[in-house]
Amino acid sequence: MASLKTVLSYSTWATATLKKNTHVVYIKRTLLLPRQPLLKRADGRLVNLRQCSSTPTREASGDSFLKWFLLLIPATTFGLGTWQVKRRQWKMHLIDELRRLTTAEPIPLPVDPHELTSLEYRRVRVRGQYDHSQELYILPRSPVDPEKEAREAGRLSSSGEVGANVITPFHCTDLGITILVNRGYVPKQKIRPETRMKGQVEGEVEVVGVVRLTENRKPFVPNNDVDRNRWHYRDLEAMSHVTGAEPIYIDADFASTIPGGPIGGQTRVTLRNEHMQYIITWYGLCAVTSYMWYAKFIKMIKL
Repeated sequence: MASLKTVLSYSTWATATLKKNTHVVYIKRTLLLPRQPLLKRADGRLVNLRQCSSTPTREASGDSFLKWFLLLIPATTFGLGTWQVKRRQWKMHLIDELRRLTTAEPIPLPVDPHELTSLEYRRVRVRGQYDHSQELYILPRSPVDPEKEAREAGRLSSSGEVGANVITPFHCTDLGITILVNRGYVPKQKIRPETRMKGQVEGEVEVVGVVRLTENRKPFVPNNDVDRNRWHYRDLEAMSHVTGAEPIYIDADFASTIPGGPIGGQTRVTLRNEHMQYIITWYGLCAVTSYMWYAKFIKMIKL
């Protein structure tokens, strides 16, 4: 017990001695920063000039980005207009080539079907006789005006009249084969052969026509109804199977028309040529957006 009192007394003495002889210095560090320039407003409030100057810088940076980004609009429309110019030149070349083929001097019909694959729209001449007992009908069809078709090739138009194209097997006496000939258009009330007996020519005739190849069924076009003899597109394999003819098909020209029979010259050149409208549209948008960009960013006009 006596030793415990001695230890406590010594601890008290040592603590008091340290407090008297020890000097604790507290250093307060101060971070010196440059003074910010202040501007006194009319209402007496102080505004930091550095903060005010940074705002226009950010706004100028944003305007610069917007300026060059919006320039992409007239640049893009100009490129699209130029592309349509090239497309129109290409389409006009195709139409001229088709017109040349459909108006060239006819050649004898090749017997080899494989040779015909490179002769679509080429005029050929055949001699023989029709087999009217196996007529096929592609419908509905509207009449084609050969002169208008040659003048306005590629424009989609319709006369509003509906009928059918009459496909008749034709035995070529000089070649010894039977082919399919699209004799031409008949109105709806003249589809049945007995309503146009005057045009059911008998005997040997010469026909000039345009070679056509088979076609695939397009979207929304009905399937051919073979049993009812209602055809909606040229399926040469199926047509030749039904009639026993070769899968060779020609469109008779207008000069081959028999009075009272189907109207020939029903070759429709379905190449759409609306590129001039696209050219005007894209270049017009380019001009308008270019002026708006110039007025906004160069002349600083508020739009």
